[in-house]
Amino acid sequence: MDAHYYPAARTHRHGWWWKALLVGLALWIATIFVTASTLNSNLIPTLILLGSFLVPFSVVLFAVERVTGNLAPIHVFLAFFAGGVVGVLAASLLEADLHVTTWIYLRVGLIEEAVKALVLLVVGRSVVPKTARQGALLGASVGAGFAAFESAGYAFNAAVTAQGIDLASMLQTEAMRSILTPVCHVLWTALLGAVIFGATGRAAKYRLTGRVIGAFIAVVILHALWDSMGGLAALIAVVVTGNAVPALQYGFLRPGTSAEVSSLSSVFYFAGIVIISAAGLAGLRLALRGRKDSAPRLPHGPYPGPPL
Repeated sequence: MDAHYYPAARTHRHGWWWKALLVGLALWIATIFVTASTLNSNLIPTLILLGSFLVPFSVVLFAVERVTGNLAPIHVFLAFFAGGVVGVLAASLLEADLHVTTWIYLRVGLIEEAVKALVLLVVGRSVVPKTARQGALLGASVGAGFAAFESAGYAFNAAVTAQGIDLASMLQTEAMRSILTPVCHVLWTALLGAVIFGATGRAAKYRLTGRVIGAFIAVVILHALWDSMGGLAALIAVVVTGNAVPALQYGFLRPGTSAEVSSLSSVFYFAGIVIISAAGLAGLRLALRGRKDSAPRLPHGPYPGPPL
């Protein structure tokens, strides 16, 4: 019986992601100095693009260097741009009629995670066989695209004020969102992608399993907690400082406690972000370890041609 031989799967680990990150960071800083010294407003779009796309694009390069099997770099780049443009447009349309309620953050999380999941399913449908690792890389790319275009919008809104361009506010927005990007949209969609692809395996069609449903619910909850952490942190600070009753009955804090409440709110906010991020990372690790890659192992060596 003739054996079938296939070329060994290649990975391209050249470290371009961190090289691009360092070079991009240097360019971003240089653009800040030139913009501040010349007051040239034409450089504002450059600052917005650099600050908003630098970290997400580095995530894409990280994924490209680790593609294996039938997952090609074109899938990763397509996931990035589709996740960004289609994701932001669809989420904006679906969130246009939302009103401020107790459950608004849960509804926002549901909408945005569903949109990203749909993009992931469409882009990854031709990847066969599917593995949890491939799903994580493709999901991270979708999340990175969504984060990049969303951050560009937030940076633009921070920059444009009634008094003109607020450069400091824009840079602060970009810096904060860039630091947090890998542990929010990127992480959540990577987790969901790992579970979806891991449940599918060698099958050509996706499978809706309990793990997939559970993972989707989990990322929606993580998303909702992330968005609501500011309000939750302030509420916890009010309760801890003994201001719950005065705040509810009279609508103000006890004299001399405002600074303490503000300080504790910041502490609880960052503590909450760390806990949410750790939960997401633990879930991703579990998804990657709990489901072995199902792609067939390919023998190494030169491709000898088709069997005779």
